[in-house]
Amino acid sequence: MMEDKSQDTVTFALPEGALPIQIVLDELKSLYPHARYDLDFSTPLDLLVATLLAAQCTDERVNAVTKDLFQKYRRAEDYVAVSQEELEQDVRPTGFYRQKAKQIRAACQYLITNLNGEVPRTLAELVKIPGVGRKTANVILGSAFGVTEGFIVDTHVGRLVKRFGWTQQSDAVKAERELMRLIPQQEWLGLAHRIIYHGRAVCVARSPRCAQCTLAVSCPSATNR
Repeated sequence: MMEDKSQDTVTFALPEGALPIQIVLDELKSLYPHARYDLDFSTPLDLLVATLLAAQCTDERVNAVTKDLFQKYRRAEDYVAVSQEELEQDVRPTGFYRQKAKQIRAACQYLITNLNGEVPRTLAELVKIPGVGRKTANVILGSAFGVTEGFIVDTHVGRLVKRFGWTQQSDAVKAERELMRLIPQQEWLGLAHRIIYHGRAVCVARSPRCAQCTLAVSCPSATNR
């Protein structure tokens, strides 16, 4: 059933019993009014590197490493010019440092070869960069360029939208497509960040804190526990 498109609300019907999207929008905006992507960066290249380093590492540790890293490496050419071994040592505290150094160098070489060393502004171009999938591309577009082409689906978002009853998809790309049909585009970036915050603070992977959750009264996962 279609809803009134003149209103800033959902334009496609939710699955039966799902947590109403407008309730989530309103409540999470109230709880996390300043939610943003937590990796520090000054340039789109910084953010690309930071997202590659963030795999299986906390944002706090990545930010501690990139504080000096981004002073040393300012252009894609800088990452390619340095030796693999030196870059490995610079990113070592983030874990899996050999693979991450290789990914960063491969991504930067791609930028140099194909895009004059610049990070592109479209999803189609971003996902061509080695190591960059749709989630990372959506993060870079939204946070570095203010462009919203898709919905960020990380582990927190994937977990919460299933608990909300918005999708049953475990595949991130399929879940993203369903979310893009359900949620107004102007809400995609802000809502994704707020869901991530809520997933870290309350709706955690193991033993979610439903008793503390202001969404619990309407959430199918809370009422079914």
